[in-house]
Amino acid sequence: MSIISKYLLPSKYAKSIFEITPEELKGRGVKAIITDLDNTLVGWDVKLATDEVVQWFNDMSEAGIKITIVSNNNQTRVSTFATPLKVDYIFDAKKPMGHAFKKACVKMGVTPSETVVIGDQMMTDVLAANSNGFYSIMVVPVKSNDEWKTKVNRMMERKFLAYFKRKGMINWEE
Repeated sequence: MSIISKYLLPSKYAKSIFEITPEELKGRGVKAIITDLDNTLVGWDVKLATDEVVQWFNDMSEAGIKITIVSNNNQTRVSTFATPLKVDYIFDAKKPMGHAFKKACVKMGVTPSETVVIGDQMMTDVLAANSNGFYSIMVVPVKSNDEWKTKVNRMMERKFLAYFKRKGMINWEE
């Protein structure tokens, strides 16, 4: 495995969070989820969780799986979304640095091996997860457009995805 794939290739790829079930996670020994917010759970311009997202959070909670939202966005954005869901959150996470992920594990009382990281960006979510010993699940972005600051990451991401596809390292379609 190359150094590029070690850090940027997700452990798993899913079309959305709704393909990720409590049964699957429990089968892997997962006790906690660290999830990104924008374009992972809802579009970056959607303030509150949809009914389907609320149900997904409830399903995870009923299965005993803890969730912390870890986002690079500001406190107002993240707390507005997370507070009605009654979940912990960390804002201004500075991903791909791993400090926020470690802090989330401490808050949830779990280790990286008991935790899965879910996100839509290879250059932030997957890189941070893989660099810090987490199982990483990359999802298709909820919206096809992004905030301006994400567009550069997406350009690099497309190049790495094309590389992984050429090397036969991925078997999913974008």
